[in-house]
Amino acid sequence: MFDRPRLPKSLRSGEDKFLFDAVLFPHRSLGPRGFWIVMSLVALVSFVAGLAFFLIGAWPVLGFFGLDVALIYGAFRMSYHAARLTEVIRLDETNLQVWRISPRGRIQDWSFPAFWVQVRRASSESGGLVISSHGNHVRIGSYLMGDESEALATSLEAALGKLKSIYPGNSGSGAAAPQSP
Repeated sequence: MFDRPRLPKSLRSGEDKFLFDAVLFPHRSLGPRGFWIVMSLVALVSFVAGLAFFLIGAWPVLGFFGLDVALIYGAFRMSYHAARLTEVIRLDETNLQVWRISPRGRIQDWSFPAFWVQVRRASSESGGLVISSHGNHVRIGSYLMGDESEALATSLEAALGKLKSIYPGNSGSGAAAPQSP
């Protein structure tokens, strides 16, 4: 329930050929130990309150206290499951590639020509970034906080700027940009 999903073998980076390589995932502030402490306290309080109601003759209330514990546990499970979402962003000399791995392991991928990529900050309410090129776009990091989104945008823009300075393209000086395969 608490473990991060392993990246598929094809996405594990063992090489330093990327100009930018980031793995994003939602943060959960309550770790396994804290979860069990919270659940133990909730169960204890529910048991004591349920026992008090049972002793005064309102025994049907006992089941509702058990139901509360089960619903809280289910909500935590759903939250931890959603936290298994993973996004991988990689920039090489020709493409910016984005992979999104759902909590169930389904992989979606997008590829953008590196020289045409635009990085925009999503609205402050929704968070994250929008990466676009030639009419295609993908929103990444919607779970990131404002300063995290800003740091990601700054790093990605710096890597794109570095790439464009190495390969100035058709500006008449320097080497031409590498061609996509």
